[in-house]
Formats: sequence, structure tokens, C-alpha cells
Amino acid sequence: MPDKNKSASQLFIDCLENEGVEYIFGIPGEENLDVMDALLDSKIRFVTTRHEQGAAFMADVYGRLTGKAGVCLATLGPGATNLITGFADANMDRSPIVGIAGQGSTVRMHKESHQILDLVNLFQPISKYAAEIVEPDIVPEVVRKAFKDAQAEKPGGSFISFPENIAHSPVSDAEKPLKAQSPTTSHPPPEKIAQAAGIISAARYPIIMAGNGVVRARAADALTRFAEALNIPVTQTFMAKGCIPFSHPLSLGSVGLQAHDYVACGFDRADVVICVGFDMVEYHPKLWHPNRDKKIIHIDQTYAEVDAHYVLECGVIGDIAEALEQIAKQAQPHPGEPTRGLREAINQELLDFADDASFPLKPQRILSDTRKVMAKDDILISDVGAHKMWIARLYRCEKPNTCIISNGFASMGIGVPGALAAKLVHPEKRILTITGDAGFMMNSQEIETALRVGAAFVVMIWRDNEYGLIKWHQQRRFERTGFVDFTNPDFVKYAESFGAKGYRVESADALIPTLEQAFASNTVAVVEVPVDYSENMKLTEKLGNLVCPI
Repeated sequence: MPDKNKSASQLFIDCLENEGVEYIFGIPGEENLDVMDALLDSKIRFVTTRHEQGAAFMADVYGRLTGKAGVCLATLGPGATNLITGFADANMDRSPIVGIAGQGSTVRMHKESHQILDLVNLFQPISKYAAEIVEPDIVPEVVRKAFKDAQAEKPGGSFISFPENIAHSPVSDAEKPLKAQSPTTSHPPPEKIAQAAGIISAARYPIIMAGNGVVRARAADALTRFAEALNIPVTQTFMAKGCIPFSHPLSLGSVGLQAHDYVACGFDRADVVICVGFDMVEYHPKLWHPNRDKKIIHIDQTYAEVDAHYVLECGVIGDIAEALEQIAKQAQPHPGEPTRGLREAINQELLDFADDASFPLKPQRILSDTRKVMAKDDILISDVGAHKMWIARLYRCEKPNTCIISNGFASMGIGVPGALAAKLVHPEKRILTITGDAGFMMNSQEIETALRVGAAFVVMIWRDNEYGLIKWHQQRRFERTGFVDFTNPDFVKYAESFGAKGYRVESADALIPTLEQAFASNTVAVVEVPVDYSENMKLTEKLGNLVCPI
């Protein structure tokens, strides 16, 4: 007979504990009452958020920083649909996430009923796995599969719908969490190692493009050793920033702008492109391989996506670090200084603006000063907008996962909730989110959540009173703009209304001391920085007339 003292919800929480879940981000509702009650007796910390989208973004960044699935929870209907943007962001950015939603009773799901949606079919297109718990005894299997799929390379989203009558049902004492396990990463085939080494040795101008897979595989050090051994320059996608130190003489910085940036000059000349942990969602091959005339080597834990501009000369599937080490032993090093001219050009751009005293501040000056305030291990969370492009180009990263950029789904609103999650994961580090005034207002309510849970971080708002990135695109395409302007609240008073600190930068030289004061406050601090986005079109013009310095 079932043990009436134990419910499916209690078994469900036992299974989450078995998976090592530390936090659940979400909002309680009527249809997840049993789960919420079970959590009262759990060591898992529930973080009550102010919006389900914020909860999903928190789980997204938690998963990206830890490699363990972040968990977010909502109730049925509108609660579940509010999860979708942050959940989809995690899934496309390859962050492991498990989304859970309460659901109406199974006895009313076959007909028109209040707040009932087919949640499994709703989440299926944006998930690696989506399932409904239709019987209490399958709870351990559903939870184990959800976490196994979410955390497997390439990571992504798993969704669980938990009907309220099933959540309340009793379960047998025999039902226990299943052993948490995952497959060992395979060894790369020796014949593929030899083939890749031969192609690299015969290349005249090889270039490495490191993707987010390098970060996920913890293979950054192996990548640096590989580049050094063979003297090959390295570019990094936005989500791979820091997988080779920016200060390294072989680093060409970030790649991913649709414009022809300095780093694109390296691709123009290359005859072999070595793609390591490359996720196509970040930077479509058509942009860097338009003529399909280069040999591509794909090194990753999973096979390559099929694309007309990404036809492989060689694919090396298996442990990334091991593959790089074995190829380096067999390939011939390349002579010369392959990055000197490009590196000098990239470095000069920041040097030219390091002391720029104009106000509002230019993006280059802001990022130069920001880097001086942040230690190498500190974490910058970039929201999405025009500022993201400047961060991707100019913010110098020395270590992986110290600059978090959403660049697969690229959703606005990740900044504040992402910073909260980062502080929970790394309470010892300075956490800064840079956001636009538009992105900030999308999830600024999570400032209250951060204050309540004691997560101290700094929010830097680049204020321009418009959708700056869209205006930039309008100027480039149509040479006129429209429908992008808006007004803002007084951000200092807005921050103070939550109980946070608020600061306004009123001169270029005030940025560094203001940031230091904000971090020293040891609470949530909002720093408003007026930005001069006339630099956007100047950059467009500059890149349009770019002469490659090689």
C-alpha cells in the first residue's frame, strides 16, 4: 500500500536533492503548492523572484557558470509562459537548465479549462527534453532524464510539467531517486588526430576559432597550450571570451560582429580554420566563410551541424583537451608573428580613448575604466543591446566565464537576474552587470530579490533614452530612424526606492571612483552612465573603410 505520509512532491524534491540542486528560482502558485510545501523540509534554497522570466535567467546564468543545471519553477498557464524567454535563452546559449511548472489536474486537461495550456508541446521546440509526470511512480525517471539531458553536451533545457493531483498523490516507499550518472567523454579517434595534424602542418595561414564548447569542456588551458605549440592565432566567439587570455600574443580577441572587424582580416587570409567547441548559433559560417574556399577542422565533443558553409575537411569528435594535446604532438609549428599587425590595431583602439574626457562618455572610455576596476577573476554580465557589441569587441578577458554574454538567443533583460545568480555562485567576486536603459527596465524588479537574498552587485546602466542598437541598424540600412525613443525614470531615486544605492556619473573622470564607491557599498548599487552612441556610426564607417593591417 502507498505510504500516505509521503507524496509525489516529496519524492520529487528528494530527486532534486539527489541531483545536487542548490537553488530553485521561481514563484509559488496554486498548482505547485505541494512542491512548495515539500521544499520547506529540504536543504534546497528557494529564491522567490518577482517575475518568472527573471527566475529563468537566474537559472540560465547559474547553469552557465557551474555546468550544473539551474532550476526554475513556475505555476501553470501564464506562470509557465513567463518562463519561456529565459528558458529559451539558456537552451540556445547551451546552458543547462531544468524548468518546472505546475499544471492543472489531469481530470480537466482533456477539455477547455481555466489556465490550462499544453505545456509539454509549448516547451518541446525549445527543449532537449519535455515531459509531463502523469503517474507519481515515474517521478524518479522523469527527473533523472531531465537532468541527464540538460547537462549532456551540448547542454540545454529540460522541462517538466507536474499536474497538481499527481503532485499530491501518495507514493510507495520503494520509489527512490535514481543514481545520478553521465557518460564519460569519448577519446578522439587516432586516425582523425593524424588527419587534422596533417592538414594543419600543410596550412600556410591557419587560424583557430574557439567557441563556447571550450569553456564548457574546461579546455581553455589546453587551447592556449595548443596555440603556443603550433604558433597559431586564436579568435573567440562572444561566449568564449577569455578562453585564451586577451593579453596573450596569439589572441585576436572576439569574433562575431556582422561588420568586417579587425579579426575578420585573419579569416580573410586563412586557408585553414580550426573550429574548437564552435556553436553555430553564435556566428554563422556564411559570415566568415562566404566563398567556401577554406579547409575546416571541427574539434568538439559532438558532431558538426550540417551547413553549406561548414563542410568539414576533418572532424575530430571526443574530449577537446585530449584532441588538442594529441594534434599538437603530431602537427608542425608555424613560423613568424602571425598576429602582430592585428593585435597592434586592436590594442590601439582602446589606447586612443583611455583618457578621452568627453561627456557623455564614449563606450571605449567606459570599458577601459571598467577593466581597471574589475580584477581578472571578477565577472561581468552583459545584457543585450548596443553596449553588448562594444563589450564583445573591447572588454579584455583573461579567463573564461568572466564575461557572460548571451549570444545564441541574445535576449534583453538577462543583466540584473544574471548578476544575482553569479553572486550566489561566486560570493567572493565582484559582480558587475552592464545594461542599457531599455534592458534594465525589463527585469529591474529583481533588485528587490537581490536585496532580500543578500546578493551584492553593481548595475551599470548606459543611458541614451532610446533603443540604441535598433537605431544603429536603422542608420546603417535606411539612413533615418524612428520609433526608438523613450523616457526613463530617475535611476538614482529608482534604486533608492528599493533600498539599494544609486549613483550618477557626471564626468568622464568620475567613473572609476564611482564604481569603486558602488562596490564598497556591499549592496546592490545602480550606476547611471550617460553614453555617447554617436560612436556606433563612427565604428560602422571605420570598419567599412578598414584596410587589413597584415
